[in-house]
Amino acid sequence: MQQDQTVMPDSKCAKPDGLWEYLQMTTGAALVLFMCTHMMLVASVNLDLGGGRIMDAIAYFFEATYMAHLIGPAIFITMIAHFIFAARKLPFRIAEHQALWVHSKRFQHGDTWLWLIQAGTAFVILVLASIHIWTIMTNLPITAARSAARIQGMDWLLLYLVLVPCVELHVGIGAYRIGVKWGLIKRSNRKLFSSAERTVSTILILIGLLTLGTFYFLVKPGL
Repeated sequence: MQQDQTVMPDSKCAKPDGLWEYLQMTTGAALVLFMCTHMMLVASVNLDLGGGRIMDAIAYFFEATYMAHLIGPAIFITMIAHFIFAARKLPFRIAEHQALWVHSKRFQHGDTWLWLIQAGTAFVILVLASIHIWTIMTNLPITAARSAARIQGMDWLLLYLVLVPCVELHVGIGAYRIGVKWGLIKRSNRKLFSSAERTVSTILILIGLLTLGTFYFLVKPGL
């Protein structure tokens, strides 16, 4: 009688991998929430056409309560932790990049291309966001005038023109993939949420670029 040769997953290997996956999604969800909040707070500079009063009032609240001093380092640590948790799936070798590219073109699966975009933007964000956080935390307090002075320098403007789209794409795709992994997005409604993800990401990018434009053209720079 032929024995069943089904290979059962090793529970000892599955548990750590499942924990890493959970930590990756948890830190990712925290970063998505932070970035949405951060976008709204910074974009408040548009509400008074670059006057900066609303943004300065919000920034003063975070300064007075010392939340700015705590949130900055906490977000940086969370970002590094999230990258470490996700790094086990990222291709670092040339052969891995080539194999991934070949399979992606062969399958032509939309979610695979989204993952490639997310993986690519992760490296950009890790470098540029670290520079951004360090600069902000070493130049407190945050004001609209100081932000304008930084952005009106060409080097920083170019940095943010790269960082903003990368962040919004990464956040939008990340939120979508979390929904898929947690079972909130199923095969029956995947097209709807995929379309919503593209729409929301586009809107957030446009808001980010509008905010950069406001800082560059309307806000009077200061120290």
